[in-house]
Amino acid sequence: MNTVQLIGRLTADPDIRAGEKHESASFRLAVPRRSADKDAADFIDIVTFDTLAATCGEYLTKGRQVAVTGRLRLNEWTTNEGERRSKIQVVAGDVTFLDKPKTADDNGSSREEIPDRPAVGSYRRKAG
Repeated sequence: MNTVQLIGRLTADPDIRAGEKHESASFRLAVPRRSADKDAADFIDIVTFDTLAATCGEYLTKGRQVAVTGRLRLNEWTTNEGERRSKIQVVAGDVTFLDKPKTADDNGSSREEIPDRPAVGSYRRKAG
């Protein structure tokens, strides 16, 4: 079984990319760790695809708290210098927004409110 469930806050706005077959949104999640150091956290890379990526790209911003359910994926590559590299990331199938978005900017003036709705979806690669 390859299932991951995380709750944390985005460390930056999502990075949106449009590929030939799929749109993707990538972001890093700071997940609090139980520790004597109250500020301890693990930083986990998350990627979403297609409709879920579009929703995350539109509504998520740095600092938003989300719950992510997905699977682990190992990416491996070789650099131009011939070094082998690898990176583990979570491919999210579900992303739920856990906090309300801010409705005022730093100056105290109000701006259009962003809908507070969960972004839940799934990505399945077609066979063939």
